[in-house]
Amino acid sequence: MRRFSCLALLLAATGVQAQVADTGSYLQRMDTDGDGRVSVEEYVQWMMYAFQRMDRNGDGVLSADELPGGKGPPITREQQRQTLIQRFHKQDATGDGYLSAKELAAPPR
Repeated sequence: MRRFSCLALLLAATGVQAQVADTGSYLQRMDTDGDGRVSVEEYVQWMMYAFQRMDRNGDGVLSADELPGGKGPPITREQQRQTLIQRFHKQDATGDGYLSAKELAAPPR
């Protein structure tokens, strides 16, 4: 659940309200093709929303002034994308290339 708290804080920092009450709702919102599971593409697309909102000048880089707290090293869109892909594969406990509601609800591995 800690992962959801971090996401909620990030979304709140960008002015977006995460209106997800439980893991099932979270999965439904991420699952754009409606197959009951989340692919790496769906996961990355959903999670990159916060990056796009924070990148105020649209240059594909989050500079310190665009990061929560106003400090830290710059992060490129591709760096964030790769980080999300790595997180996805860590969460994919079954190794099937998809996240189930149970895997989404699990603490980060």
